[in-house]
Amino acid sequence: MASSDIERGGAKNGRYNRENFDVQTSDNEWTSWLIPMFVVANVAVFVVVMYINNCPKDNPNLNEACVAKFLGRLSFQPLHDNPLFGPSSATLEKLGALDWQKVVYQHQGWRLVSCIWLHAGVIHLLANMLSLVFIGIRLEQQFGFVRVGMLYLLSGFGGSILSCLFIQKSISVGASGALFGLLGAMLSELLTNWTIYSNKAAALFTLIVIVVINLAVGILPHVDNFAHIGGFLTGLLLGFVLLIRPQIGWMESRYLPAGSRVHSKYKSYQYVLWVVSVVLLIAGFTVGLVMLFRGENGNDHCSWCHYLSCVPTSKWHCDN
Repeated sequence: MASSDIERGGAKNGRYNRENFDVQTSDNEWTSWLIPMFVVANVAVFVVVMYINNCPKDNPNLNEACVAKFLGRLSFQPLHDNPLFGPSSATLEKLGALDWQKVVYQHQGWRLVSCIWLHAGVIHLLANMLSLVFIGIRLEQQFGFVRVGMLYLLSGFGGSILSCLFIQKSISVGASGALFGLLGAMLSELLTNWTIYSNKAAALFTLIVIVVINLAVGILPHVDNFAHIGGFLTGLLLGFVLLIRPQIGWMESRYLPAGSRVHSKYKSYQYVLWVVSVVLLIAGFTVGLVMLFRGENGNDHCSWCHYLSCVPTSKWHCDN
């Protein structure tokens, strides 16, 4: 992609059956339909973007260089312009890419949400949608479409806020912030419901490795790691709020004599994590939005934070 683009690139019979991430709390799981709809929506938006991009018409001198010319107006920009097989930076910017200047000075706050549904190219889209299917469907089956939908959208929004605070010289697109939010929610769900898992260490190690590897990829140039980090932190906190499970004794108390039943639905630490997470979420969104719309640059408050998104080497340079 051109240097101006940055991509954001997942009870049987009334009793618990716990195996790593496979935990059921009822006889029947929810049917996953929202995540597949998100996938369809992202693909449809990409097709519309390519239709509007219209490489042959808008770039008559580059017609021969357009990739996959047999697609007509859906053909991709020349690879030197966009190596991910997608539209031009100008098209993405016009259709809602995250742009600090436009958000702050032209009051286009809607870009904090619209950028989540845009992708820089086929490769970018495919990677994100495969991750979404792999992570999101299982979460929706366990917790339902309302909670997973809130996680996805709010995490994407949180990722956009942090990205806009620290990356002010480039546009940014992609659903990666929302996807990292789902990963963060999986981690917090494991922690807050720690006692119901049998293979705790394996589950925790697997999640941490996945998160670390994905965040490490974010230090490459033209990858918006601030969207990843913002989405992950938002999803982590939301998981403590939305994905809390009752303790085992409370769920099974109906099988026990009245005098031996557990009266507290949740453990004390679950209540503490819930309250702390709600406070941090409200504070984080409030401070982030105030700083953003006041036009502040996050790098002025953190001199080393730019290394979280790109680490310069002899092979590439960083320009945030």
